[in-house]
Amino acid sequence: MKPLIIIGHPDQESFCYNGIFKSIKQEFDDKGIEYETIDLYSDKLHRNRQDLIAHYQDLVKEATHLYLVSPVWWFRMTPKMETFFDEVFTPGFAYKFVPIVGKYAYPKPFLKDKKVRTYITHGAPALPVLTLYLNSVKLRLVMGVYTFVFGWSPKRWTKTKQFWSVPFVTDEKRKSYLESVEKDLKRDIKKHG
Repeated sequence: MKPLIIIGHPDQESFCYNGIFKSIKQEFDDKGIEYETIDLYSDKLHRNRQDLIAHYQDLVKEATHLYLVSPVWWFRMTPKMETFFDEVFTPGFAYKFVPIVGKYAYPKPFLKDKKVRTYITHGAPALPVLTLYLNSVKLRLVMGVYTFVFGWSPKRWTKTKQFWSVPFVTDEKRKSYLESVEKDLKRDIKKHG
């Protein structure tokens, strides 16, 4: 097992960073599993950082497991996480289009062998996001990004977890969110560790 943890939050006191990201690292530390991290905000990722982007691609290639952590801002992941998708998961590295007929083609994923877990935090409650907005954040991420680079699997959907109303819930609820993350990690370590 060669985990790569990718954090996309600028505030190190946030629940994403100080809760989820820290819990993932702690679980691997406790089990003596070596891992790599990418801190998109500390690294100051932007489109002109070709050296950093190439390094990220090397880390992704070497990893067997990817753990992505990000809040939702304006119905998408943070700008640095979106830049990561745009600049790291590029055609030729993460996928290619295979022509079918005429203007039609399908994406052939190159990173199908990666195990991926994603933890998304929302400030919003679940009900409006899941109903009124048709769970568009998760739908776009899984179908519009992950299917291209990792391939389609129902597991892509179930291994993308959303934590709701994070700034407004009790500490007990946040604790239950972290227990869910820890349970996932224990499962991964037992199966692949």
